[in-house]
Amino acid sequence: MEERNQDKRERKTQSLKTKDRKCFTCIQCGKGLANKESLKSHMRIHTGEKPFTCSQCGTSLANKESLRNHMRIHTGEKPFTCTQCGRSFSQSGNLNNHMLIHTGEKTHKCEQCSKTFLRISGLKSHLTVHAEEKLYSCSVCGKSYSCKYNFKKHEKIHTSVKEYMCFECERTFFTSKELKQHESIHTGEKPYKCSHCGKRFRQSSQLKIHEMIHTGEKPYTCSHCDKRFITLGELKRHERIHTGEKPYKCSHCDKRFRQSSQLKIHERIHTGEKPYKCSHCDKRFRVSEELKIHERIHTGEKPYKCSHCDRRFIGLRDHQKIHTGVKEYMCFECEKTFLTAEKLKSHERMHTGEKPYKCSHCDKRFSQLGNLHRHKRIHTGEKPYTCSHCDKRFSQLQSLKSHERTHTGEKPYKCSHCDKKFSTLGSLQTHERIHTGEKPYMCSHCDKKFSTLGNLKIHERTHTGEKPYTCSHCDKKFSTLENLKTHERTHTGEKPYTCSCCDKRFSTLGNQKTHERTHTGEKPYKCSLCDKRFRQSENLKTHERIHTGEKPYTCSHCDKRFSQLQNLKSHERTHTREKPYMCSHCDKRFIDSKNLKKHERIHAREKPCNLEGVRSP
Repeated sequence: MEERNQDKRERKTQSLKTKDRKCFTCIQCGKGLANKESLKSHMRIHTGEKPFTCSQCGTSLANKESLRNHMRIHTGEKPFTCTQCGRSFSQSGNLNNHMLIHTGEKTHKCEQCSKTFLRISGLKSHLTVHAEEKLYSCSVCGKSYSCKYNFKKHEKIHTSVKEYMCFECERTFFTSKELKQHESIHTGEKPYKCSHCGKRFRQSSQLKIHEMIHTGEKPYTCSHCDKRFITLGELKRHERIHTGEKPYKCSHCDKRFRQSSQLKIHERIHTGEKPYKCSHCDKRFRVSEELKIHERIHTGEKPYKCSHCDRRFIGLRDHQKIHTGVKEYMCFECEKTFLTAEKLKSHERMHTGEKPYKCSHCDKRFSQLGNLHRHKRIHTGEKPYTCSHCDKRFSQLQSLKSHERTHTGEKPYKCSHCDKKFSTLGSLQTHERIHTGEKPYMCSHCDKKFSTLGNLKIHERTHTGEKPYTCSHCDKKFSTLENLKTHERTHTGEKPYTCSCCDKRFSTLGNQKTHERTHTGEKPYKCSLCDKRFRQSENLKTHERIHTGEKPYTCSHCDKRFSQLQNLKSHERTHTREKPYMCSHCDKRFIDSKNLKKHERIHAREKPCNLEGVRSP
């Protein structure tokens, strides 16, 4: 009897051992399974068979357990509860992942740098930083990947048929789930509703993320600065600021990006793709946000109101920085700070000389895309911006805004040094350089520096000899538009500037101001060496050469140098024999006005005296 019982116990133990062994082997990958049912379920990974269908949304799944987990999306059932914070989850795996937030346990360690991670997915993502080699290569197109998941995803482009087609727009998808999610864009269906505010969403994942706004939950913490985030994706993107990782590389120019969305937008620069079209004027844009802002020009919508000055704007963020004075973006070359990252990038091209934008009409290149667009209007003659006060049209939006301030009298830009106000930001920036002494524009010929780009361009024409402005009356050419306008008044006789003291009129504002100083006695220009004062800056410059000994004007005939331009001109006439000054009494001619005046005194002495009333001795 005892022998029979012993034999029975041995057979039972043998049966249990057999159960513990994984005696069912997958012929595809060699994996061992404990029973026939597990093997069947596993084989569906290879065959792609999904016999279990969700009655709610039609999603197909490989096994009953996956179907049960999926059904909880529709029922809202969350049977797995966190003992620490009471949050519930629909799947045990999600709860396990969540618990790591409370324990802080980072069990996944990088063998290369010893950095640890909460999840295996975080470690895998991190490993791509170290792994320069790309282990997975596509046999069809040769493209390589370091991540197996990304490789498999790419392979579907070549091997898989997108059999699920949207009848609304004919776009095709790999799975029925992808199609169903897409179709809700057309139908407007949003089956997932927020219990806090009633807002509806197309996907359950969108609802989950949204609900965290109400609960204040931010389960993902940055290991570098303890900043918290609602989604894992946001955390990963943020951490790249600390690590400097830029995993997304442009295939055209090798520039790298922290986010895939940034890469997509960037690549449109190369492809020229502008998928977002304005319904008002057919103008196209690379990103949807640019289109939204542009459309407000047509609608007149200004949804953002400034809390400091009550003005309304299409976009408020940049304007607010005018009030706060915060300039968080700094140039490492010259330490100048900027309100926006875009302005910093534009500024940095001053140092690098980079001009990536080329005009298709004349091949001229520009450092900023906006400058290219504005330049192209010279060729097209387009003036899309109209003044609401006088119907005058402009090729640039900024020109329109500046012009409209002539009607409103608005001067929104205030100098932080002297409280003077300006109608344009450019005018303020130029003015502030008087206080700071900054001269950011340097001549490439002589290294002389200037406070404005306009002054630099005018100066460079002294080297190049360029005179782009021609008088319509006599074809005389000028290096500046202002000089042309002043000259043309010699033909028209126009004198638009009137002295406020004696009503004398002048052709230039400078002459008017200089004249008015004869009434006021003002001499605003002081010599730093001897304190002598002058009415005109030109007189001060000429005077200072007495101290410095500078003689900037050279005779082209004999190389003799002069401190004043007028002296050079008088001297050169000794070579050319030109005598432009003629005596009105005897037609004798002279090189300069000084000699003419001396000569005219001879005629003054020759005039007979009026002797009437003089008694003879």
